Amino acid sequence: MIGRLNHVAIAVPDLEAAAKQYRDTLGAHVGAPQEEPDHGVTVIFIDLPNTKIELLCPLGDDSPIAGFLAKNPSGGIHHICYEVEDILAARDRLKQQGARVLGNGEPKIGAHGKPVLFLHPKDFNGCLVELEQL
Repeated sequence: MIGRLNHVAIAVPDLEAAAKQYRDTLGAHVGAPQEEPDHGVTVIFIDLPNTKIELLCPLGDDSPIAGFLAKNPSGGIHHICYEVEDILAARDRLKQQGARVLGNGEPKIGAHGKPVLFLHPKDFNGCLVELEQL
């Protein structure tokens, strides 16, 4: 059901400092910041030859990333994202197998302009999983 790894998301307390580190220290191609108000985050994508890194920081006090950073002030891996061909079919199959879909269970449009869903970390070995439709 899952396809390739789309990205690994890292929550960071200072988006600009993290982008500078990837750009200047690691020599990576770093994209521009992009606000995602529906998800409460500002993101920057770092392109790698085989996947992407997504840097996340809170957009407003209600951001789910704010809570994550309160527990992990230095930041850390927040979630991994896998591609799926049909997000609704994937959601329905996962729910039948007992996996919990976060939110209201309906896909939202993600940072790449494609439908996304998040799966409860307790159902996936403590890892928050994002699914993104191709």
